[in-house]
Amino acid sequence: MTCDSDVELARLLATHAGVILLRLRKGKRVPASRLKADGDRRSHDFLTAALAKLRPGDAVLSEEGADDHARLEAGRVWIVDPLDGTREYSELDRDDWAIHVALWENGELTAGAVALPGLGPTLTSELSPRPRPAAAQPRILVSRSRPPAYAETVAEKLGAELVPMGSAGAKAMAVVRGQAEAYLHDGGQYEWDSAAPVVVARAAGLHTSRVDGSPLRYNNPNPYQPDLLICRPELADPILQAIATAK
Repeated sequence: MTCDSDVELARLLATHAGVILLRLRKGKRVPASRLKADGDRRSHDFLTAALAKLRPGDAVLSEEGADDHARLEAGRVWIVDPLDGTREYSELDRDDWAIHVALWENGELTAGAVALPGLGPTLTSELSPRPRPAAAQPRILVSRSRPPAYAETVAEKLGAELVPMGSAGAKAMAVVRGQAEAYLHDGGQYEWDSAAPVVVARAAGLHTSRVDGSPLRYNNPNPYQPDLLICRPELADPILQAIATAK
């Protein structure tokens, strides 16, 4: 495999990691914990080996790898989540899981891809679709297990519907694909949870920020990133105002 385009490389890597994960999952009758661990490991090993071969001068920050702080001095860092939504992946009837591959260069996210193997598409920062017309009642996606404590209040203020879904990537791409109007998270994430979804969402013309409206920043010494808002641009101010009064 060779690839001069960083966006195309992100797409190819995320897509192929998805193929590996689908094959691993097919017909499995093993404990969920083992399937999660095997999926994380196999996808991580593939992605990091491919990046080491194809972009040997770049640093890598992966959820499943040791954090080499040499990345803080690097001009190019790949931020990857080999399997976003391990819980959903281990539930064999679910498709709301993803693979994230993003590139950070000199302070900014510049390329990325999110593969949704259970659904089919891989969305990229180059071929990201423009959102469809918004629903009359906004749909706000939240975590299945850890929705923000104030999410119901925000929804009431906006006359919106809260929709639980797994995987940060699946939720973000549902907004990109026009299946929801916003994705709201508060309660802890890491850079690999949002880097690829954010760069793809931005390419689709969506708003991305922290829940206080401040910008999202990547390749930090501590990759912890507590909250995230991805939404249609016309809803950004109303949602941010509702969050500010609800928190």
